[in-house]
Amino acid sequence: QVQPAESGGGLVQAGGSLRLSCAASGRTLSSYIMGWFRQAPGKEREFVAGISRSGGNSYNADSVKGRFTISRDNAKNTVNLQMNSLKPKDTAVYYCAASGRLGGEPRHSYDYTYWGQGTQVTVSS
Repeated sequence: QVQPAESGGGLVQAGGSLRLSCAASGRTLSSYIMGWFRQAPGKEREFVAGISRSGGNSYNADSVKGRFTISRDNAKNTVNLQMNSLKPKDTAVYYCAASGRLGGEPRHSYDYTYWGQGTQVTVSS
């Protein structure tokens, strides 16, 4: 079992950047496919980006392609989300999650078992 914990959220102007980090207690994150999700007020939680156990494969939602980059450092037991060219529509609570799936590119909430508490990202226009 692993307990993710996010950090790095905040308020930024449109066009700016933020870097979110996810650290974990319990089992090492390298045992899991890791993902970032977000949930805006009144909307369903949506997939943002995912990364394989080794970090060799990453995949993004179309809405963030070219702007967001997910990475992981298994030696430090962390997963990061670099967010550039932020837009007001990126405003949401961002969650880090761990999936025990054996492979593939899981993009649904039900594929992920362990979740952090979330960190707020607000992008002002």
